[in-house]
Amino acid sequence: MSTAWIGVSAAIAAAKKKREESEEEAIMYKPEDMDGWEFKIVRSTWGKFSNREYLERIRKEEAQAGWELVEKFDQHRVRFKRRIDARSNDHLLDFDPYRTSMSGGGSSSVVWWIAGLLLLAGLLVFGLFLMPDMLME
Repeated sequence: MSTAWIGVSAAIAAAKKKREESEEEAIMYKPEDMDGWEFKIVRSTWGKFSNREYLERIRKEEAQAGWELVEKFDQHRVRFKRRIDARSNDHLLDFDPYRTSMSGGGSSSVVWWIAGLLLLAGLLVFGLFLMPDMLME
């Protein structure tokens, strides 16, 4: 495994841990606030929650499952809540009411994009610099 890949993986893991810690700090509910409610945080890998139309579309989709938008953390994360008794209608939905990721496969898709770009850069370096030297020998 290359040093660059280890560095990229560590950076992604550190960013994810920092986001999760900030979410835990932001979610300070009193027990009476949680009575009868469930909460979830939905993530957008590509930061699409900065687009008002996209956020409104997601808000409307989630409302079909009884979810209410509580707050927008940033362009990557929003929090929803719903009454627990709304679960009884989940079987009528054409999407997973507990989905937590939008616009791609989550952070794993970012890792694959970075890996692909590193591979492409490696092939480019090999093709431009190393291959001509090998052909001249």
